[in-house]
Amino acid sequence: MSYFVTFEAARLLVVDDDPILREFALTHLATPEVSVEVAEDGADAWTKMGRATYDIVLLDLDMPRMDGFELLSLMRADPTHRYVPVVVATGREDMLAVDKAFANGATSFVIKPLNWRLVSHQLSYVLKSAREEAALRKTLRTLQDGNRLRTETVRLALLKLEESAKDLVDMLARPEAVELEEAQAATVRVARLCEALTQVAKAG
Repeated sequence: MSYFVTFEAARLLVVDDDPILREFALTHLATPEVSVEVAEDGADAWTKMGRATYDIVLLDLDMPRMDGFELLSLMRADPTHRYVPVVVATGREDMLAVDKAFANGATSFVIKPLNWRLVSHQLSYVLKSAREEAALRKTLRTLQDGNRLRTETVRLALLKLEESAKDLVDMLARPEAVELEEAQAATVRVARLCEALTQVAKAG
């Protein structure tokens, strides 16, 4: 029976050296919308992450070869996996281990032995929060890109305005040698650039 509750499709990676727990995870957490993959330790998980991306990870701390702490550190240092939510599953009562996991980048934690219904709700909640956070990051990047574009537009307009203003100054210094059309064109350029800068300022 599956207990995983989510309204969106997701890829879940379960990392644990206990083969029975991995089998339970496949049984209890997989749905038609949620695909579950398993890894036997951190090294195995890191190899899988080199080939695929996951929406959320359920991670044990005590494992051979590479433990959960090291895997967390690798994920948070890698741009591809930096924001993937990680729910730590630990049988330890030592809160120092939980504190260390959070310091290494854990998103949340559950205590073993696992209650699969509670785990499913915890994973669903963490995944929903992570996707909302990702949407906020995307909005922020869009705003930052817009600000950079606006700054570059202003910079180029100011350069053009400086050039056109210099042309006008030169014309005023030698009015007898300046054609009327040339002076009018330079004046129009300055006016248009001023108008463009005004529009950018209002938009900002």
